[in-house]
Amino acid sequence: MACILVTGATGFIGRRLVPALVGEGHEVRAMTRRAASYDGPGEGVQGDVHDPASLVEPLRAVEVAYYLVHSLDDKDFERKDADAARAFGRAAAEAGVRQIIYMGGLGSDDQELSAHLRSRREVEGLLGEAGVPVTVLRAAIVVGAGGISWEITRQLVKNLPAMIVPRWASTRTQPIALDDVVRYLVGVCGHEEALGRIFEIGGPDRLTYIEMLRIASEVDTGSEVPIIRVPVLTPRLSSYWLALVTDVDATTGRNLIDSMSTEVVVSEQSIRDVVPGEPLGYAEAVRRALEDSRSSQHER
Repeated sequence: MACILVTGATGFIGRRLVPALVGEGHEVRAMTRRAASYDGPGEGVQGDVHDPASLVEPLRAVEVAYYLVHSLDDKDFERKDADAARAFGRAAAEAGVRQIIYMGGLGSDDQELSAHLRSRREVEGLLGEAGVPVTVLRAAIVVGAGGISWEITRQLVKNLPAMIVPRWASTRTQPIALDDVVRYLVGVCGHEEALGRIFEIGGPDRLTYIEMLRIASEVDTGSEVPIIRVPVLTPRLSSYWLALVTDVDATTGRNLIDSMSTEVVVSEQSIRDVVPGEPLGYAEAVRRALEDSRSSQHER
């Protein structure tokens, strides 16, 4: 079994990925900026992708490194994420890492991508600039407790008796359950057929954001939340509105909303040749996310 480093180990995806990798028998290092307080599975190690010198020890003797960090809550996130990806790729090459695995964003290269999606695409290239093969999993919205996009959906449905939405809410996307994301991330680990490749991952349902809100409301409350479409609601105004009715900050909300006018759906299914299995539908993904949210609240 491999020695694996997971950056962003305490984040939305990382905290679910680490125990899954440990369960497969891997030696896992969970990298965090506060290793002394890490109490999850694997070995907590100190490191910060924005501090290249701090990456030397965590990457020592590592065969596979997961890169699950971003600076979406920073107004200068594009520059920060580019610098961090370049530094991490270089440190991984110097340490002899055989594979870097990265969660990117769906979106065709011939589309006019938002700053958020452009940054994700740039990071893909920068991680491999020093020569380490990069496996990229491109996804749209990941449905799971604690995910920013899902939390926006959950809190809107929970907090509002009715919603006013802009025209971009009719854009199609292809959400994927957190369970399937983790399954794919584990499945490509050390897989020769995955080295240096880009895979698109998504659930079976292609839905507009309005349809996603309605289904989430039905699963959660048994009834549809009334939704009214308006012709004008700018990303800036939308981000302020989200900050008012959810706990997502305006900067993060704006960066995500800018991407929502771009249709992001899966165009190829080659991931299934490497990691077989049928992904969960959106309604089931919502049900599991709601259960996890309630369990977390109960534990607190």
